[in-house]
Amino acid sequence: MEAMMEALDVVGAAIVPCDLFGPITHDPAAQRAARRQFRRLSILIHPDRVDPAYAARAAAAFTHASDLYRRWQAAVSGTNSATAIVLDGSRGSYRLGTRHSRGSIADLHRATDSGGAGVVVKVPRNVSSNALIDAERAALPEIAASAEGGNDWLRAYFPQLIDHLTHAEPVTGARRQVNVLDSLTTGFVTLAEVRAAYPDGLDPRDWVWMHRRLLRALAAAHRAGWVHTAVTADNVLIHAERHGVVLAGWSFATRPGAVPLATIPSQREHYPPESSTDSPATPAWDVFMAHRLMLTMLADTAPDRLRAFACGCMQPQPGLRPDAVDLLDEFDDLLDTLYGRRRFRPFTMPTTKGQ
Repeated sequence: MEAMMEALDVVGAAIVPCDLFGPITHDPAAQRAARRQFRRLSILIHPDRVDPAYAARAAAAFTHASDLYRRWQAAVSGTNSATAIVLDGSRGSYRLGTRHSRGSIADLHRATDSGGAGVVVKVPRNVSSNALIDAERAALPEIAASAEGGNDWLRAYFPQLIDHLTHAEPVTGARRQVNVLDSLTTGFVTLAEVRAAYPDGLDPRDWVWMHRRLLRALAAAHRAGWVHTAVTADNVLIHAERHGVVLAGWSFATRPGAVPLATIPSQREHYPPESSTDSPATPAWDVFMAHRLMLTMLADTAPDRLRAFACGCMQPQPGLRPDAVDLLDEFDDLLDTLYGRRRFRPFTMPTTKGQ
């Protein structure tokens, strides 16, 4: 019974074939694994094999799994254009491609709109996360609006909400809120990937330009009346060639003075002390996390003054932490002292060096 229920949940949450059967590939071993997965699911959820009380749900799940496997096979054979998953939003239709990444509460799928432009479709894995998707849906347009009037350059620090829709699960009918964002997949990597590529930490001269841009993003968000509350390495995107920084992961955003809807359990050590007492979020929450991130990213050779700056922004009492807006000038003054006149410093991920 437990295996059946788990299979029903897995199939019900699946949207694209890769969710159940893995990446589209011509590798014979992977194709055999996909076939075994389909057979295993078929045994577990076939309506003739389950308890009659679950027969209707099992029938819907079996039909859905069969459809996704048919689409998976068609994609392998190169005929996926006729069998692609298309989601309809309020502003257009989006043809889903492969899953780009798996976030803490949602999967990000590459997709194309009706005009062929690339987008990212963010789908929560569980309907219980709908409120978090709604939070992102509320925060991003307000932050974008606050960047108008001569501050359009701030838009580059945030994802753009292009569209939204409600997706009904084919198995249970449960409705999941889905956001469509601009494509930030080509050329961007997460800070977690940067840290993995530089296991000894970053040269501080590389980190400081990233941190300056992160502070700008936080200052803009705070002015717009939002606290991010999840400034982690997985939620900061870096474009090495263009020195671009994008603060993603706005599903956890909240208004100052409100208790966040959720935190990321795997990142507990990166949260400020007040997060463990269900205290309301303030901009100081983000300041703490950004500088915890700094200490995580820096190499051991980083100047003591740079580390002291980070520690000063991580005071246990939120009221003692400086505002992100004020930190912009303070950080620039520190950089002038440490490194003098600014120069463009090329940054590359190890996999692209020498290319």
